[in-house]
Amino acid sequence: MTAVRLPQGLPGRVRVRQALCLLPLVLVLAVAVRHRSVLAEGFGHLGSARWPWLAAAAVATCLTWVAAAFTRQGAVVERLPARRLLATQFAAGAANHLLPTGLGASAVNLRFMTVCGVPLARSSAALALYMLAEAIARIGLLLALLIAFPGALHAGGLLPASAVGALLLAGAGLVCVTTAVLLLVRRLRTAVCSFLRTALCEARSVHTRPARALALWGGSLAFPLLQAAGLAAVGRALALPVPPVHTAVAYLAATLAVAVVPAPGGIGSVEAALVVALVAAGGPAAVATAVVLAYRIITVWLPLLPGALTLGALVRLKVI
Repeated sequence: MTAVRLPQGLPGRVRVRQALCLLPLVLVLAVAVRHRSVLAEGFGHLGSARWPWLAAAAVATCLTWVAAAFTRQGAVVERLPARRLLATQFAAGAANHLLPTGLGASAVNLRFMTVCGVPLARSSAALALYMLAEAIARIGLLLALLIAFPGALHAGGLLPASAVGALLLAGAGLVCVTTAVLLLVRRLRTAVCSFLRTALCEARSVHTRPARALALWGGSLAFPLLQAAGLAAVGRALALPVPPVHTAVAYLAATLAVAVVPAPGGIGSVEAALVVALVAAGGPAAVATAVVLAYRIITVWLPLLPGALTLGALVRLKVI
C-alpha cells in the first residue's frame, strides 16, 4: 500500500488557523474573567425567567430553519426535496458551530445540492446568491428600523467617535488591496469573472420564476426577523427594559458587527456583541447578560446535539 504524504507545511497552517479561530474565544474569556461579577449576576437572573416567553423564543428558532429552507430553495431553479432540505438546514446549524464564519453550513448545503443533481458550479452560484440575499435583507432591515426608530441605539455606546475614521480607512484599504490583487493576478481574475458570470446567470434564471424569487427574498427577510424575535421574546421573559423593536435593532447591529470575526458559529464574539448592543439600547448590563445567555442556550446549545445526530444520519443515508 502506498503511503499518502501530506505537505510539510500543512500542520503548521492548520495550527495557525486553529489559533486564529480560538483568538476571539480567548479574548472573550479574558473579558469574562474581568467582569465575572456581572456574569454571576446575569446567571442569577435566569431563575426568574417566564417560561412561556422562552417557549416562544424556541418556536421562533425552529421557524428559522424553515425560513432558511425557503431561501435555499429560492436560490436554485431545480426543485429540491422539501423534507430533506429542511433536515439539512437543521443539520447545517450544528456543522456551522464547528467551522468559522458559516463555512460548516455552506459546506453541508453545497454537498446537498450536488447530491440532488445540481452541478457544482451552479450549486456554488446558488450558495453565493443565498448569502448575498441574506446580507442584503439583514442590512436593509437594520437601515429601515434605524430610520423608523432613530433612538433605538446609542451609537456612542457601541463605537467611540475616534474609531469611526480608523474603521472607514481600514475598509477603504481593504477594498483597494482586493482590487489590486484582482488586477494583478490574472488566474484569480479569470476565476472570479467566470464565477460571477455563472452566478449572474443563475440569479436571472431564479428571478424569472416568481415562486423562486418570492422564496428567496421572503425567506431572507424572515430569517433575521425570526432571530430578532427570538431575542426579543427572551428579553420579555427576563423583563429586559428595552422595547422589542429596539431589541431587534440591537440584534441586527450586533450580528452584522461580528460577521467578519472567524469564530466557529460566532461563539464568544456574538455573545459579547449582543451584550454591548443591548446595553447600548438601554438595558442593564446584568439583565442583558442573562438575556444573551438564555438566548444562546436556546439557539445554539440545545439544538447542537440533535443537529449533530441529524447530520450523521444524513451522511449515513447519503443525503449529503
